[in-house]
Amino acid sequence: MKILHVTQGYTPAIGGTELLIQRVSEELVQQFGDDVTVFTTNCFNGEGFFNPKLPRLQPGNEEINGVKVRRFPVNSRISQMVRFPQKVAYRLNLPFNEYLRTISGGPIIPGLKKAIQEFPADIIAASSFPLLHMYAALNGARNSRKPCVLHGGIHPDDDWAFQRSRIYRAIAQSTYYLSNTKYEADYVIQQGVSPERVVVVGVGVDPEPFEQTSSTQAKKHFGFEEQPVVGFIGQFGGHKGVDTLLQAMTLVWEIFPDVQLLLAGAKTMFAQKVENIIHQLPEVYKKQIKLYYNFSNEEKPLLFSAVDVFAYPSGFESFGIAFLEAWAASKPVIGCRAGAIPWVIDEGKDGLLVDYKNQQMLAEAIIEFLKNSSWAKTLGEVGRQKVLSRYTWSKVAQKFREVYLEAIKQHGIQN
Repeated sequence: MKILHVTQGYTPAIGGTELLIQRVSEELVQQFGDDVTVFTTNCFNGEGFFNPKLPRLQPGNEEINGVKVRRFPVNSRISQMVRFPQKVAYRLNLPFNEYLRTISGGPIIPGLKKAIQEFPADIIAASSFPLLHMYAALNGARNSRKPCVLHGGIHPDDDWAFQRSRIYRAIAQSTYYLSNTKYEADYVIQQGVSPERVVVVGVGVDPEPFEQTSSTQAKKHFGFEEQPVVGFIGQFGGHKGVDTLLQAMTLVWEIFPDVQLLLAGAKTMFAQKVENIIHQLPEVYKKQIKLYYNFSNEEKPLLFSAVDVFAYPSGFESFGIAFLEAWAASKPVIGCRAGAIPWVIDEGKDGLLVDYKNQQMLAEAIIEFLKNSSWAKTLGEVGRQKVLSRYTWSKVAQKFREVYLEAIKQHGIQN
């Protein structure tokens, strides 16, 4: 099968969707011998879509682990120009505001639709909304009469990003839609998409590297003592709850003053706010915090193995792949009662849930794990078993492939 994946970023770009498409693409090549090509941008993250000053990857073609990758240059200046007008239009709920939001978010990629339309694929699959390349993939597929599968990564609680009627019109025109959780699937169906064309596939993780890394080895690598470590490992963004975690830790340190805090993620614009919050903390607390920016995928087993409690108090996620990575390292997790997260974490069985932006509840959950380390380890091990049974990349890639084959079949019947 000749597959074209269209996505906003690809390794060494960092992000959940970036990793998902990378690992699914590699598994399709290695497991099934499929011919997989990825069309993507030359940006390291989504901020590059509207900020022309950020560093870029080299545009052009390369091959990574058997996957052919073509990086297209992004025109950031147009998106940058409408960043302020779209904020005003959104605030005033003007009728054209969702189009301005789409343009401001980008990525604007000259020539992408034409390249998709001309590419000799059996199937075209694109990830993720609300970004512009999704429409290029759909229109390119329709113009070349090819089946199109859309993978949205929708988290409905993000009104700015996902309260856009054009997203659901596009999904209705696709051959199949892939969702990360049943929560997302139900929401898309509520927007009028036919249930028989919505499939839950989930996301995955490679458990083996996490098995081979000891906690002692990982803590030593990052310069931690043997005291417990609370960790956040993921994208630094406004909705991810890093600021809430820092506020919660001031309460934790009143009871457990020796606990260390690891904050690891890509150095985004929000990282400056995180640094400002840390700067305002008392010196005794600052010494307990380690910031670790722009880590590679290869470092993840070390990062997750170094923590004793994984706190990821994000306000909305389409899944939250970081929970799987923590479980792969047998760590207990804390998430928020928001979006798809309660469909991922079984509360009291493999993790705990708290209210979004509630620093008191988050602190109490962290303290509960620190006071009951044997119980915390039990929850982490239950999470690991869940990963092994349902969320390996091998299993997830098989689900993607089954949908691709069915999409090709259905498209043939319809034509």
